[in-house]
Formats: sequence, structure tokens, C-alpha cells
Amino acid sequence: MIKQEGNTGIATRGQSALEPLKKALSAESVREQFNNALKENSGSFVASIIDLVGSDRNLQQCEPGLVIMECLKAATLKLPINKQLGQAWVVPYKRGKDGPSIPQFQIGYKGYIQLAMRTGQYKSLNAGTIFEGIEVNEDLLTGKITLTGKAKSEKIQGYFSFMELTNGFQKTVYMSAAEVLAHAKRFSRSYGASGSAWSSDFDAMAIKTVLLKLLRTYGVLSIEMAKVLSSNDEDDLRQEMDEKANKEVIDVPAKQISGGSGGAAKPEEGKESGPGF
Repeated sequence: MIKQEGNTGIATRGQSALEPLKKALSAESVREQFNNALKENSGSFVASIIDLVGSDRNLQQCEPGLVIMECLKAATLKLPINKQLGQAWVVPYKRGKDGPSIPQFQIGYKGYIQLAMRTGQYKSLNAGTIFEGIEVNEDLLTGKITLTGKAKSEKIQGYFSFMELTNGFQKTVYMSAAEVLAHAKRFSRSYGASGSAWSSDFDAMAIKTVLLKLLRTYGVLSIEMAKVLSSNDEDDLRQEMDEKANKEVIDVPAKQISGGSGGAAKPEEGKESGPGF
């Protein structure tokens, strides 16, 4: 009986913490924005916002209006904020020791793959891990990377990203675990911060880092993708992007751009972003 009473109390506190969010989501102006972005799917997306905040006490401490704004960025890109899907999420970051938690929209590497595939320019796009024992060889002349041998353990030695465009162009990018770590320390503003995705899911952030390096340097980008990559410097590097980004874009008709261009320009540090990762 005591255990049941305790659980009931927790549920009640959680429900009461969600009331300001539910009230804000019920506002006509808010409903209209989600309806414009998602049409008939707006109801289920709004429900997922409540589930997300209900499962995260830190998000419950954030200003509901700010949480909704970050979730709307995901809605305009038509990316689900279910953490299990790994495409996008909203992460609360603490500003200062005693400051309030600030929610930030983040895109995971799976979300970036989704956005890239929507352009219709990619025949294949993949990213993942390379285990210890597999030999990575790069042709210095062509830049082609080949993998030989078999994994000898479950220890990750590096991360890769591969793409093949519909015109036949192929490219692979590889970074060792040490290179990714050095990269994160140098460029990521969230690395080492409390609650950083680099701490909670380093591998996912590493895969995203390698994927974005591939897309920014060699990928063919729609206007939507270009805006997301330029505005979401989250756990990635605006500095490196400015130095190496491929400026070529495909002028995709507005009807094919999820949610229009308005939402794509806001993500994360701006935006992650995404667990990061």
C-alpha cells in the first residue's frame, strides 16, 4: 500500500507539472502552427510533445513556450521527437549553475539521413562504426577508402559515412575514434557540458560528426538541407562548415520542402541538434 501511494504521488506531481504545457498547446495560435506544418498528423505530434516532457523532469522545468518553439522546429521538418527513433529530440541545457534550463532542438544522424534522402539525389546514404581488427585503407590519389579483415573485438576504432548519388558518384569519409574526440573538443560548444549528448551517447554523436562532414563537403544539398546545416551548429562546427561547406544547392520546389523554409532555419543552437548525436 505504501508503495502504491508513493507512485500515485509521483504521477500526480508529474501530471500537475504538465498542466502549463497542455494549456499552452491548446492555444489556437499554437494549434494552427502545428496544423500548418503537419496537417492531419498534428494531433499525434502534439501528443508526443506531452509524452516527451512527461518523461523528462528537466524539460518540465523549462518554460512551456520555449519547449513548444523547439518542438515546432522538428514539426516543420517533419521529424519525430521520439527519442527511440533517434531522428530528433529536445534537450534541456542548464545555463549557469543556478540558471534555468533552456530547451534546444537537436537533430540526430538518422534525422539528417532522412532529410538528405528526401532530396531524391541519394541512391544510398549510410553511417556507422568500424570495430577493432578491421583495416582501413585510403588511396591517397583517388581518396577511395576500402575495408579489409574482420572485427576482433567490440571495441570501436573509428566511424564511417558513405554515400552514392543517383548520378553514380560515391564517397566514403572515415575518422578514427581519436580524431572524432579531438574534433569534438575543438569545435563542439556542448562537449564536456552537463547533460551533453557527447557524454550520454558518444557513438551517436561521432557518427553524426562523420556524416555531416561527408554531406557538407561532398553532398548535394536541397535548400532545406542547406538551411538546416547552416543554422544547426549545435554539437557541430560552424567554423568548419564555413571553411569546407559545399555551397552547391538544388532548388527544390517549395511544395516538396517539409513545412516550408521558415522552420528549417531555426534548429538547435539556433539550434541539435543530436544526442548528439
